[in-house]
Amino acid sequence: MRRPGPSSVWALRPLDPLRSLKIKLGVLVGATCTTTAVAVWAGLHNELPTRYTLPLSVLLALVVTQVLAHGMTSPLREMTAAAQAMARGDYSRRVQATSRDEVGELAFAFNRMAEDLGDVDRQRRELVANVSHELRTPVSALRAVLENLVDGVTAPDDATLRAALTQTERLGDLVTQLLDLSRVEAGAVPLRRALVPLQEFLLTCVEEADLADRDVHYQVDVAPHALLANADRDRLHQVVANLLDNAARHSPVGGTVTARARPVVGGVQLDVVDQGPGISPRERERVFDRFHRGGRSAQDGGTGLGLAIARWVVDLHGGSIRVAETDAGCDIRVTLPA
Repeated sequence: MRRPGPSSVWALRPLDPLRSLKIKLGVLVGATCTTTAVAVWAGLHNELPTRYTLPLSVLLALVVTQVLAHGMTSPLREMTAAAQAMARGDYSRRVQATSRDEVGELAFAFNRMAEDLGDVDRQRRELVANVSHELRTPVSALRAVLENLVDGVTAPDDATLRAALTQTERLGDLVTQLLDLSRVEAGAVPLRRALVPLQEFLLTCVEEADLADRDVHYQVDVAPHALLANADRDRLHQVVANLLDNAARHSPVGGTVTARARPVVGGVQLDVVDQGPGISPRERERVFDRFHRGGRSAQDGGTGLGLAIARWVVDLHGGSIRVAETDAGCDIRVTLPA
């Protein structure tokens, strides 16, 4: 946001320090009347003819009014120009918000709105680009497999068909996650809260994650064993399944993924801990952004949407999700309120 120096502000907007538009209008009227009265008095004192005194007084009053009113209305003119630029898709324009009155507050709110709209437009463009990129990879691979089958380059054996099935499943997972994310962001996902026994719940999640046949070991650590969480079971399962899949994907061969639950003040804390390379401090906030993989390539099979969906679901529960400090590996910590 542009903020000119005090000298330029006083030269262009001498009434900016005043905190009320009514006071500014009063000063404007007072200055105009005073200028007119002084000009008339000076003309009469110097014995100027009336035909000169009155026009000069009016002219000086108009000049003073123009100078003072210009600074009062310039934010409105800037907002008009910025709004026209925004209509053309340019969200970089900002209004000089130096006034302290109601117009200044409006200019500051306008700048905030322009910044938010610019962020939304940027995210929309990034989403279109990322979705196009994510869809192109499995579609290209699937097309190559099918072309080889049609041309007779490869035989329709189990390995070839399994490769085609893998790419189809990846494409289906991406579409499903995009639909889930759009529903969550639109607030179209109702929560059906109930008391969820975490020991049994996490064991079920781990059993399902183990069906993916990744070369990792899972363990569940819940204390006390009767610990309950007040949450939507299906949505919480979506969070934990994404966290387990993410942890298993980045764990070393033969590593251990731990799903842990503990009571905390005012709620329940869930941790999914792996033994992978971990996440650098500068990446810990961005990992929950859509399609962000922290520099990893698409070869790991992930879509970059799992943690974004987990964050939105946790937000719906009024909880929080973050990357917790740990000596080794990565610890994704979810806190749900009671």
